[in-house]
Amino acid sequence: MKTLFVFFIFLISFQITSAQETNPNYDEALATKLGADDYGMKSYIFVILKTGSNTTTDKEFISESFAGHMSNMNTMAEAGKLVVAGPFGQNDDSYRGLFILNVKSKEEARELLQTDPAIKANLLKAELYDWYGSAALSEYLEASDKVWKKGM
Repeated sequence: MKTLFVFFIFLISFQITSAQETNPNYDEALATKLGADDYGMKSYIFVILKTGSNTTTDKEFISESFAGHMSNMNTMAEAGKLVVAGPFGQNDDSYRGLFILNVKSKEEARELLQTDPAIKANLLKAELYDWYGSAALSEYLEASDKVWKKGM
């Protein structure tokens, strides 16, 4: 009988310690809207932008291409495809910036990136990586539009 009692205590404590924690703040509608899995995460494409192979010194062409690059980023963000973007500081690896794209595949990302004039002109080169991050990443975009004073 004592052995049976010890077994039941062990079984109960095992179930308690092995039970998965449930988030009391879980919002099923929001998780579904954002495409979150059970961990609140989803897949993205992480893009590192590097200096491209085009070494032109035509300042007007470069200026127009990068103006188009900035405009294209706004278009991708408005479409919900670009979640994060930003430049890197000076570095030895020719890294210029990054994108996190809310797309299903690298193929879709490549097609989307060909709409960028600086990438299309090979002023920038894109390296693509599968990335797994918080599904709530896109939720900061609404606030980000309220904190800048001057456009680039």
